[in-house]
Amino acid sequence: MTPDIKPLIAGNWKMNGLTAALSELRIVSDAVTPAIAARADVLLCVPATLIAQASSASYGSPLMIGAQDCHAAVSGAHTGDISAEMLVDAGAQMIIVGHSERRADHGETDAAVRAKAEAAIRAGVPAIVCVGETAAQRQAGKALTVVGGELAGSVPDSANAETVVIAYEPVWAIGTGLTATPDDVNEVHAFIRQELVLRFGAEGYRFRILYGGSVKPSNSAELLAVSNVDGALVGGASLKAADFLAIIGV
Repeated sequence: MTPDIKPLIAGNWKMNGLTAALSELRIVSDAVTPAIAARADVLLCVPATLIAQASSASYGSPLMIGAQDCHAAVSGAHTGDISAEMLVDAGAQMIIVGHSERRADHGETDAAVRAKAEAAIRAGVPAIVCVGETAAQRQAGKALTVVGGELAGSVPDSANAETVVIAYEPVWAIGTGLTATPDDVNEVHAFIRQELVLRFGAEGYRFRILYGGSVKPSNSAELLAVSNVDGALVGGASLKAADFLAIIGV
């Protein structure tokens, strides 16, 4: 953890969850007391179809509800897409952009991710900007080059610690059961911090940098103890209240 930075533990349900899944969310909501929220922000990014219901289900709780993607435009002829303003209107308090699955499945470029991050900021909520290398890129010794390029291309020039969160998710560790070692994480997070400071000056020390990639109760404490790790972006383990709460430390 970075001193003086409040951690963020964020869950990403991905394309999982029907109305019945809100029972798990309610368990998390009830467990995230003001005392818990005082030491860490807690966020669940649910499918767009559940945002309004999740917001209602967690009303009065410090638990925040987030979205997993947005369109860059405010409105228009974009059938099937959802603007940041629409997501915020439904109850979203943060928006993930540039997740590796979006980059791979939908061919999202750094420029597209940057535009989406700008859209989230425009709508009044922070963007969680994801970066990370593939197994082939890491094996070729290009991990830092790839991450640095995605940071430079995906993070808006207007970003600050209140409007943007960085999430490092090594693609090879997402949903594979593989997890980067603490040394791997330390190297990349230190590099990200360095790049943020070079670009944003002293403000770069204040950005939250999350680690994501097969985070689970059995490894979360070790990963969260690494320098410059200011929280986690949790995938599969966030679908089960017991697992997600164990990561939070409840």
